This record gives sequence, structure tokens and C-alpha cells, in this order.
Amino acid sequence: MSGTKITISNGKLNVPNDPILPFIEGDGIGPDIWAAASRVLDAAVEKAYNGEKKIVWKEVLAGQKAMDNTNEWLPQATLDTIEEYLVAIKGPLTTPVGGGIRSLNVALRQKLDLYACVRPVQYFQGVPSPVKHPEHVDMVIFRENTEDIYAGIEFAEGTEENAKFLNWLKETYPDRYAKVRFPDTAGIGIKPVSQEGTNRLVKAAIQYAIDNKKDSVTLVHKGNIMKFTEGAFRDWGYETAAKDFGGTELDGGPWHVIKHDGHEIIVKDVIADAMLQQIILRPKEYGVIATLNLNGDYISDALAAQVGGIGIAPGANINYNTGIAIFEATHGTAPKYTGQDKVNPSSVILSGEMMFRYLGWGEAADLIIKGIEGAIKNKRVTYDFERLMDGATLLKCSEFGDEIIANM
Repeated sequence: MSGTKITISNGKLNVPNDPILPFIEGDGIGPDIWAAASRVLDAAVEKAYNGEKKIVWKEVLAGQKAMDNTNEWLPQATLDTIEEYLVAIKGPLTTPVGGGIRSLNVALRQKLDLYACVRPVQYFQGVPSPVKHPEHVDMVIFRENTEDIYAGIEFAEGTEENAKFLNWLKETYPDRYAKVRFPDTAGIGIKPVSQEGTNRLVKAAIQYAIDNKKDSVTLVHKGNIMKFTEGAFRDWGYETAAKDFGGTELDGGPWHVIKHDGHEIIVKDVIADAMLQQIILRPKEYGVIATLNLNGDYISDALAAQVGGIGIAPGANINYNTGIAIFEATHGTAPKYTGQDKVNPSSVILSGEMMFRYLGWGEAADLIIKGIEGAIKNKRVTYDFERLMDGATLLKCSEFGDEIIANM
């Protein structure tokens, strides 16, 4: 197989001109959107670098295709390959029914310790939106990926382990056990939030703000209620700003200001429920958001709805220390549209745009943005946009890929 591995040294990626990039095609609509996306990504690289750079794609298996071929939902070989080649891209994966892995996406993040879920949300002019000023939304969410209630530490109601846990709680911490309203029928979940997990997530968010000249980093939490988990996240976030970036308290705190090369970044915090209002009422006041796993899930999807829906929302799961990163379509498998060449491939295409920026291939990334903007401006779009746009031309998934390439 031709191509060269990406490596990392001293925290910096070494990207060859012919990187080998593993890809997971995905389930349901995955093959359709990947067929369109891979052509768009290859065309952007070809046009940006006149043949001097080229991606060498390497397929790895996960989801239904893996089960059909290996009798495993997530083969170890797939994890080993991504770990070896560092940077990968994937389509949507089905959630297995029954026992074993609860979520393949969560499993990939946890097994590879991809602690930062990075979700940029921006508006493309002309995309139908339910809000008056979607162009005011320009945010990047850094969602902690490995902790919180997504850790999967749960005890199902009626099981022996549930009874054993509740009995231990009753004997060891009777005052806390008394807060379980209906202990005989309660399922139990544990919510771990650590200082180390918070530090590395907030550090990545602040560094992104510095690198991209953003004005603020907002710590989103529910610390007024969950004081020792989400409240601690807030406190540790401010500590990170102070210790790792020289931040100082603003007007007596708790907000901090970080000064870097003549640029100021405000580190502030907002309660999670208030933040869901703020992103609608005052989106221009927020640039980078750092938050916990569940909050980030809610906020990123709510923001995506403001700019046209999750169908065009890109995402990445990154470990900035090891360099391992998986860029992904953020929507589901939409099985009812399987094989119809119908759905919008923009989520995985824009995840590829994110991937190019991660690799330092900004010229190719810019061409993808230009291509998508052109296709939408010309109103030549897939069904999700066509039905909401006056005078639009309906395109298939593959045709929309062609339209993006034509507008580069």
C-alpha cells in the first residue's frame, strides 16, 4: 500500500504529502454520504496543491459492516489501525441492540481517550433557519468526552448489583441514601468529573481561542446544583486559565482575563439552563464553549438547529496529547434513506474540512467552504434544504457533491 503514516513528535503532527487516513464508511446512509464526501475531499486536495498532495484512504470496519464481516461491532484491529495512523474520519454508526457495547461512538471515544469533542457551529448564507439571525452564531463547543454520566457506570433497577450498591450506600452514607426517594425501584448512575479531565479539556479550549483569536471561553455547568462535579468543573476551569495561561481575575473574579500577544480572552461561566437561552438571545457574546459531556450534547445539537440542522454539523473527537483524532458525521444513520442517494452529505464533508485544518492543509479546507457556499448560493441543494428554499433545484446526494466541487 502506498502512502506514508502521520506521526507526532513534541506534541506536533508531522504530516506527509501522501498521508494514509483510515476511514469508516458508516451504516445506513453512510455509504451514500461517504461516496460523495470522499470525492469532494480528494478534489479539494487536488485543486489546492496541484497534485503535490494526495490522501491515501484505508478502510477500517465498525458497526454493521464490521459485524457482518468479523462478528464484532468494533474490532480491535480498527482501534489499532486508528492508533497507528493517528487521524481518521467516519460516517454514522448504528447503535447495537441488546448487550455489549451501548454506543459505538462512545466506545471509540473512550477506548482511544479522545477527550475533546469539538463541534464548530457556523452559518452558511442561504441555509433555511428557524431563527431571525442565524448569522450571529459562530461558536466552537469543546465537550468533555470521557467522563460525566456518559462513563456508563450504572446499576439497573432490580439487579443484584443494584441492591448491593444501595445497601453499601445505606450502611456507609445513610444521610445520602435517605435522599433516594424510591430506593426499591431506583436505577442508579454515577457521574465522575475529575480535575485532570477538566484541565485537559479547558486547556484545549483556551488554546483554540488563542490560536483562532476568539474573544471568550465560556465554562458551561450546572454547578449551582451539582456542586462537587459541575461546580468543581467551573472552579478547575478557572484554575486552568490562571495556572496554564497566566489568567488574572477580572474585577475581583471569578471571571478571568488572559492576555496573549496583544489579544485578550475573557474566561467566564454560565449556568447550563441559562446558556440554552443565551445561545438564542445573545449568540454574538459567545465564541468558544467548554463544557461537560451531557451539557455539550444538548448545546451542540441546539446550536446546530439554529444554523440549519444537524445534517450540516461537523464534529471531531481529539486527544491533543497523543494526536489521535476521529472526524465524524454528527447525525444518525437514517436507515429509511439507505441506498437512496438522497441525504445531505455536508456533515461528513465539513468534518473533512475540520480534518484538513487539523493537518495544516488550510488551502484545501478553504476550497471546501467555498464549494459549499457556492452550492447553497446557487440553490442547488439536497431535499432537506430544497423543500425550505424558494426556487431551489433538488439534487441527489452524489449530485450535491458534484455541485460543491464545481464551485471550488
